[in-house]
Amino acid sequence: MPSPFPGMDPFLEDPEYWHGFHQDLAGEIRAQLNPRLGPRYRAELGVTTTYEAVGVSGNGQSGVGTKRRFVPDVALLPSRDTTSGEVAVAPKVTRAPILSEVPDEVERKLLSVEVREAGTHRLVTAIEILSPINKQPGARAYEEYLHKRQALLRSWVHLLELDLLRGGLRPPVARPVPEAPYYVGLSRAERRPTLEVWPIALWEPLPVVPVPLLEPDPDVPLDLQEAVASVYRRGAYERDIAYHRPVPPPALPPDEERWMRDLLMEGNSEGA
Repeated sequence: MPSPFPGMDPFLEDPEYWHGFHQDLAGEIRAQLNPRLGPRYRAELGVTTTYEAVGVSGNGQSGVGTKRRFVPDVALLPSRDTTSGEVAVAPKVTRAPILSEVPDEVERKLLSVEVREAGTHRLVTAIEILSPINKQPGARAYEEYLHKRQALLRSWVHLLELDLLRGGLRPPVARPVPEAPYYVGLSRAERRPTLEVWPIALWEPLPVVPVPLLEPDPDVPLDLQEAVASVYRRGAYERDIAYHRPVPPPALPPDEERWMRDLLMEGNSEGA
């Protein structure tokens, strides 16, 4: 069954679903582009490995499972003064330490899509699908992504950014753009610093966006709505998502919340 939303489904932003959705979306974009690129190009998956800190709660459990606690056997032993041959008595510990733990780090592999020139393997267009960890200020992945983004913007590589997450800090732009839950941004190498931006409302279908190539080859279209709908359908998300619950954080503005509830009620009445 298709998603009840005409565009991006905000329930897919739940951490329970996002990682798998993100991985499948990258593969779907690659599969959609390759038949359209022609013999000069090839779309492939790029992999970025980063690490996400996982907080530890007071009961010794982290976000990725229970941590085993090890309490060492400790003894204060007298030490021998080698100069005098006498035994020196170590000072007593007058205050017991508070036990804590360093944060865990879990490895995350983030996928992107890279359009490369066949034969030379030259990177032509980078398609980045943002994830929560590279929109979180202070996180290692956030700094790594900004560094990668800046390197791409200083090169002759086209950059297409897909931000299908309402939360987190968006990649910086020099001029304000209209408020929207989702964005697509395209920076063509030959037109920098101009940035083409598609703000996308919750009730709008995702756009068909251009993927630029090398001169004199024309852009090829990327149908984002087709890609997201295909991933949703193949992942059978409708079997598991509880649409009667609130959307994952952040909360929707009142007008979007009302629209969403009307949409879901209408869908339930049609399915009854």
